[in-house]
Amino acid sequence: MDAILISAAGGYLLGSIPFGYLLMRSFRGTDVRTTGSGNIGATNVARTSPRLGLLTLTLDVLKGAAAVGLALTLFPGNRTLAFIAALAAISGHIFPVWLRFRGGKGVATGLGSLVLLTPKAILLAMAVFVVVFAALRYISLASVTASAALPVFAQLLREAASFAQIVLVALGSALIILKHHQNMRRLLAGIEPKFKANRK
Repeated sequence: MDAILISAAGGYLLGSIPFGYLLMRSFRGTDVRTTGSGNIGATNVARTSPRLGLLTLTLDVLKGAAAVGLALTLFPGNRTLAFIAALAAISGHIFPVWLRFRGGKGVATGLGSLVLLTPKAILLAMAVFVVVFAALRYISLASVTASAALPVFAQLLREAASFAQIVLVALGSALIILKHHQNMRRLLAGIEPKFKANRK
């Protein structure tokens, strides 16, 4: 039980670091939650500053990887604990305690947290993302499609080796998909904006 709590708490705390919010506050003097979609993720940051958006993306990926890396280091014989840390990191990004549980959508943090555990599945999911985004220019739709495909790839490639691990991956994907519910409504209504970054 202690190992589960340590993995979950460590994953959540690392995942909850709001890099997008901190970078926009530090370099632009603005609250990223008051612009664009209102979330703290790289996509919304990039609408104001592509450079800060790229930095946010990098840091959000790294914090997810750090959460899993910590669990793998502390408990090297139990990969399920690392999957728990991955889910906790995604949850931390989406529901950060520091920002009254109003965070990002978890895509970059999910990528970082699972790349150490399901690298082949992540590569395939990234390919799905690229194809959908290139064809339609909707980051939200590409993110949802890739997230939905990831647990399937992880199971087919046997990178999630147990039922518990598959469930943890599926829960992480489900959180990301549910966080995109407003985007899905706009897509169905035909009013979801296609991605276009300002060159600043």
